[in-house]
Amino acid sequence: MGSDAFYFIGIDVGTGSARASLVAQNGEIKASSTKDTITWRDHHDHRIFEQSTNNIWEQICIAVKEVLKESNIPATAVKGLGFDATCSLAVSDFNANPITVTKGHDIGKNGHRNIILWADHRAEKEAELINSTGSIVLNYVGGTMSLEMEVPKILWLKKHMDPALFARCQFFDLPDFFTYKATGDSTRSYCSTTCKCSFVPDKGWQPDFFERIGLGELIDDGNWRQMGTAHGRVQAAGSPVGQGLTRQAAEELGLVEGTAVGSGLIDAYAGWMGTVAARYTENGQLSTVLPSLDESRHRLAAVAGTSTCHLVQSREGVFVKGVWGPYKDATFPGWWMNEGGQSSTGQLIDFIITTHHAYPELKERAKQEGKAIHTVLLDVLEKLRHENHVDTYTELTKHIHFYPDFHGNRSPIADPRMRGSIIGLELESSIADLARKYYLTLEAIALQTRHIVEALNTAGHDITSLYMSGGQAKNVVMMQLFADTCNIPVILPKSHSEAVVLGAAMLGRIAAEGVKVGEDMWKIMVEMTPAGTLVAPGASSKVKKLLDAKYKIFRETIDIQKRWRQEIEEASD
Repeated sequence: MGSDAFYFIGIDVGTGSARASLVAQNGEIKASSTKDTITWRDHHDHRIFEQSTNNIWEQICIAVKEVLKESNIPATAVKGLGFDATCSLAVSDFNANPITVTKGHDIGKNGHRNIILWADHRAEKEAELINSTGSIVLNYVGGTMSLEMEVPKILWLKKHMDPALFARCQFFDLPDFFTYKATGDSTRSYCSTTCKCSFVPDKGWQPDFFERIGLGELIDDGNWRQMGTAHGRVQAAGSPVGQGLTRQAAEELGLVEGTAVGSGLIDAYAGWMGTVAARYTENGQLSTVLPSLDESRHRLAAVAGTSTCHLVQSREGVFVKGVWGPYKDATFPGWWMNEGGQSSTGQLIDFIITTHHAYPELKERAKQEGKAIHTVLLDVLEKLRHENHVDTYTELTKHIHFYPDFHGNRSPIADPRMRGSIIGLELESSIADLARKYYLTLEAIALQTRHIVEALNTAGHDITSLYMSGGQAKNVVMMQLFADTCNIPVILPKSHSEAVVLGAAMLGRIAAEGVKVGEDMWKIMVEMTPAGTLVAPGASSKVKKLLDAKYKIFRETIDIQKRWRQEIEEASD
């Protein structure tokens, strides 16, 4: 290792695990370690999802030490680190001690369970109140604030917490908590404050909004101390936080005190950073032209795991009904970002498979054949295709229609009350039926992706390609469905699992090098992002017609569900 060989650590806090990766300047990942984290559920309330910053930090520290040991690279060679995390609400006191968020007599006291996870839907009534205000804040979240965002959750906590205990709380979007934990500096990021905490681009906090919803105490004479942005201190992605790692954090991580820490990103935004600057291979040939920063506005990043987020950048703010944003400076200084999303995708696929009557048979067959369950399901679909004398799986399921919003709709309908439906059911519970329903689920997720892309483009975006990351990117059948359904190419990352943590490592490099200009940030992204693989639309005219018809039915299903809900509500008055 030469004396000029520098490395950066990316730390990705996902829904169920924390991952650390040691990354070279050229983007090569030298070592990675992933540790599971704990999520608590409430058996009496399906809306509850809680975690612990102590548990996650402990796992981060183990993972970082493991990558240093595995790579045999000294801590002195690590020049920066960056954090991304889920957009979950973390609560601590002003000494960084965790505050309990679990409903009951301990809420507001010091305790382990201090994170309300992004998927937690307890704050439905609070979101309804916020959405009735007509505040300018709502213009920057597609017209409707999601109950998954932080302000509804903070309002829920106020309603359930002793006022004296509430007053000693600091509220963090999770990426900002970990930069605080690492540096002792509570300065927040533009990404977290604008995207999840109602900080309005170009205008800042809106005191009248917080007064109106009953959170006036957060204003604190304009200091906003509980929100961590006293005197307007909000930082762009990757800008150095504080003086770098504190002595305590450095010891716990096995790194050097003062190592640069970049202002963080929500995990999906780190996925955007780790994918959209990629060149790609098509028909075995690598594109020779380096993408420009301007090209980023045509590339929609889809970060697909338990849920899916869809991110696209623009030079001017684009207001899209039912889609979050536009958020200024969320990732690049001076640029705007819109964020669409599906609340349940990977989670939905798992649910459809594991709750089916034939799931035990599927597991046993996968074990006997030494295959993944998804591979077995594709084997069954292939057999059905031959038996039914059709060319594609889409033809196998053409008379069944699946609407996927089992956990509400994030965008572009922005309605948490939307629910799933399947039309065309038969009296069948075989593994063949499970295989068809599995494919239907992939198809429904693809149709909803088309709905989001269309909403973005209709409002003023010009999306011409889809850049994937996350676990779903390794599902070849699903990726071809995306390309065929949306009729745009899909670019798959070199590693489906590394794009997000790579984006976090880029934050560490941006901080270490003091980069402040968007073009220079983009150059780092281009240099560090491995080439992807292009999946072109390939549907026959017959299948294209089927997918178009299914999309029309998909849109009609939304209208029907809303109408039926209204009719039932009127009948219940």
